[in-house]
Amino acid sequence: MELTIMDETGKVSPELIQQTEKLLAFAANYIKLPAAKEMNVTFVDNARIQEINKEYRGKDMPTDVVSLEYEPEDISFDDFEDMPEELLAELDPFIGEIFISIERAKEQATEYEHSYEREIGFLSVHGFLHINGYDHMNPEDEKEMFDLQDEILNAYGLKRE
Repeated sequence: MELTIMDETGKVSPELIQQTEKLLAFAANYIKLPAAKEMNVTFVDNARIQEINKEYRGKDMPTDVVSLEYEPEDISFDDFEDMPEELLAELDPFIGEIFISIERAKEQATEYEHSYEREIGFLSVHGFLHINGYDHMNPEDEKEMFDLQDEILNAYGLKRE
C-alpha cells in the first residue's frame, strides 16, 4: 500500500508519523489489502476538522477522525463500461483519505487514560477500516469492526495501557 502522510499542524513528531506509517502498513497486510492501493492521512487541528466534518458529514463541530472512502464507481470510465469491477479497481488504486485532529486525540488520550500515541494509532486504524468498507451503523457491523480494530492494534503491540 502506498501511503502519504501530511501534517498540516506542524506539531506531529517524525516518530509518530513513522509509527502511523508502520501501523497502517501492518493493518493493510492484516486485512490483505492489495499492495497497489493508495491512501492519504492528514493530521489537522480542531478548526480544520470541523470544516471537513461540516462539508462532508453535515456536522458543524470538531470530531476526532473523518474518513473519506473513495469508491471506483464514483468515477465514470465511459470507455470501460463493460469492464469488471476488479479491473476498474486496478486502474484506480486510490481508496480514500483520513483526517485526524491531533487536538481531539490529545483530549481523548487523557479522557481514556492511555497514551497520545495509542490514541493516534486507534484513530488511524479506525479511519483505515472505514475507508476499506467497515462501518458501525448497526450492532453486528460495530462488533465486527471494533473486534478487528482491537485485533490489529493488539497484534501490532499498541495495546491499552
